Amino acid sequence: MGQDGTGNGEGMRRRIRDEIDDSFDEELQMELDDGRLDRLLKGISEGAEPNGADGADLDRHLYFKELFRLQSELVKLQDWVQDQKLKLVVLFEGRDAAGKGGVIKRITQRLNPRVCRVAALPAPNERERSQWYFQRYVSHLPAGGEIVLFDRSWYNRAGVERVMGFCDENDVEEFFRTVPEFEKMLIRSGIVLAKYWFSITDEEQHLRFQMRIQDPIKQWKLSPMDLESRRRWEQYTKAKEAMLERTHIPEAPWWVVEAVDKKRARLNCIHHLLSLIPYGEVRHAPVVLPERVRNPDYHRGPVPKEMHVPSVY
Repeated sequence: MGQDGTGNGEGMRRRIRDEIDDSFDEELQMELDDGRLDRLLKGISEGAEPNGADGADLDRHLYFKELFRLQSELVKLQDWVQDQKLKLVVLFEGRDAAGKGGVIKRITQRLNPRVCRVAALPAPNERERSQWYFQRYVSHLPAGGEIVLFDRSWYNRAGVERVMGFCDENDVEEFFRTVPEFEKMLIRSGIVLAKYWFSITDEEQHLRFQMRIQDPIKQWKLSPMDLESRRRWEQYTKAKEAMLERTHIPEAPWWVVEAVDKKRARLNCIHHLLSLIPYGEVRHAPVVLPERVRNPDYHRGPVPKEMHVPSVY
C-alpha cells in the first residue's frame, strides 16, 4: 500500500492523471483569462458582445481539441526542424491588440525553448540607430535546427516608425527597395520565411484597448505609443496597405489572418504554418529509464526548516 492508503497501481494512475490535468490547466488558465476579459467587455460597452456572441463562436470543446491536436503537430515539426537542421523564421505583424502575442504563446507553449524562441526587440538604442537597419535583426536569425518567431520585425520601419515620424520618407523608400532583396538572401541561405499580418477592425481594436484599460493585469500592455496608434488609425491603414503591396513577393508572400475571432485566428494561423513546411515524423529510439544507482553509504541530509517555502496553499 502507498502512503495515501491506495495500492501502488492506483496511486500511479492518479499521479499520471494529475500530470495530464496540470498540462491542460496552463491552456485552460489562458482561456479563462480571455473569458474574464470578455466579461469586462460587456460592462465597458453597452450592448457590446464578446467575439462570437452572435452564435458563431467556436465551440470551446472543439477549440481545445483542435488546439491540442495542432500543438502535437507542432512538436513533430520541431523534431523535423531539428533532425533536418532547418532554419525557420516566422514574422508576426499587425496592429496593437491584434492577437499576435496570443498565437505566439500557443505555438511555443509545448515546444522546447532551446529550439523555438521568440524575438521581441525593444526600440533601437543610439548605437543601433547608426547601424545598417537590418543588422540588429540578423543577430536573432536561427542556426540549423532552430525556429525563431519575431513578435514584430524589421517591418517596424514600414509601420510604427513611418507613422510616428521616427524615420523620414527616404528611409522608408530605401527600406522598400532593400527588404525584398534582404528576404531573398535569407531564403537563398536556406531560411524558411513565413510572414503573417493579423487583421482586426477599428471597432475590435477599440474594444480590446478598453478592456486593457479596465483590467489591471493587462494595463502594462498599453504603452503611450499604443494609445497614439488609436488616433492615427487611418495613417496606419495607409502604411499597412503600402507595406503589403510593396513587400508581397513570390519568394516571401504575406499571409493575412482574420483575427477578430481570437480562437479561430490561432487555429487558422497554426494550421497554415504547419502546411507551409513538408515535415515528417522523426523516429526516435525508445526511451528507457535507467535504474537508479543506490549507494549504501549515501544518506540524504535534512534541509533546515527555515529554508522551506511556507505551505500557504
